Amino acid sequence: MHDLIAFQRDCLYVIAGLDKPHGLALKDKLEAYYEKEIHHGRLYPNLDALVEKGLVEKGEINQRTNFYALTRRGQREIDARREWEAKYLEEDVIPTD
Repeated sequence: MHDLIAFQRDCLYVIAGLDKPHGLALKDKLEAYYEKEIHHGRLYPNLDALVEKGLVEKGEINQRTNFYALTRRGQREIDARREWEAKYLEEDVIPTD
């Protein structure tokens, strides 16, 4: 996950939180988070990049609509990221700087 941009990571998290969302559902959730419009030219190339990296599966609902779902690898990457974050965000951890 270290090679993803923040927007791709956010897409991955939203996909993980929904049941096989379609692109417009992802767009709505991301727009609510970012509080601004997410253009198709930003969303779909980043979703395709996640598919190419093997983190997300893309399937067809109908001829016009695709769904997105995490792969096992995508879930492992999220789990690893959360473990890494937890090391630095736990209340019991005192910085040693």
